[in-house]
Amino acid sequence: MYGGFWDNLKNAFRHSDNSLYKLIAINILVFFGLLIARVLLTISGLGDIYQAALSQLMMPAFLPKLAMQPWSVLTYMFLHEGLFHILFNMLFLYWFGMIIYQYLGSRKLANLYILGGIFGAVFYVVIYNLAPYFSQSVESSMMLGASAGVFAIVVGAATLTPNTTFFLIIIGPVKIVYIAAFYVILSFANSIGANAGGEIAHLGGALLGYLYVTQLRKGNDWGVPVQKVGIFFENLFNRSQSKVKVSYRKAKTSSTGGLGSFSSKSNPSSLAKTQESTQEEIDLILDKIAEKGYDALSKEEKRKLFEFSKK
Repeated sequence: MYGGFWDNLKNAFRHSDNSLYKLIAINILVFFGLLIARVLLTISGLGDIYQAALSQLMMPAFLPKLAMQPWSVLTYMFLHEGLFHILFNMLFLYWFGMIIYQYLGSRKLANLYILGGIFGAVFYVVIYNLAPYFSQSVESSMMLGASAGVFAIVVGAATLTPNTTFFLIIIGPVKIVYIAAFYVILSFANSIGANAGGEIAHLGGALLGYLYVTQLRKGNDWGVPVQKVGIFFENLFNRSQSKVKVSYRKAKTSSTGGLGSFSSKSNPSSLAKTQESTQEEIDLILDKIAEKGYDALSKEEKRKLFEFSKK
């Protein structure tokens, strides 16, 4: 990352490799946007319009309604109405998302969040339409929140590095695999409670998080389609910046006579610039960590990863 938390959050959309802060920023902006709209419309006597608009963005369990608003499979995972709801989701997204970012990189973090949200929504719809227990409420049930995507990241991080330890207040050091297991069990226990739809989506996201990391270790990246869509929009909105970066790299290569071809008289600042790792190199190193572990890296790869982490 590039600096402190608030600095990264403020500049979330100025960098191309910090999906963690982009996700947090989008959730916060949507939350306050909805909060302002709800207050203003309610005061104006137009509260029904707000509720109708919100329902178009929430995830319905009823298939005919879902067919009329398919976009809700994506929009619901960025919606929150309660302060504590978004607070705890964003804290968990940040804590566990940092682990995914450090080991797998920015793109795979975004992949995991989006896929977890989609899989959580599908799991929710399937259970509500097949389980007799929900037959009376399926038509009216709707869901919102980032929890499914967050659970995918929590379980994905626990699957990736189960021995990583968090220091919890009162309890002390706890391995993240136990934290993840506790919340999965809690969601399972509450899956017949007042927030049954949300808890079921948690379980779907958690399952996706586990499967994503285990498949990634086998060389199968389920997030490639999501990543391609993300790269398309990234290139669309940053086309001018991309051109500047390419021309800069070309100039740097030609001035040194090719990468790595330095004499003892080379300018130190020029040498340092050429040794800087590109995002593509870091992504390859992170892929290697996911497949073979950190110890499989060469000294040069570890150096590049360390230097890049200080940016």
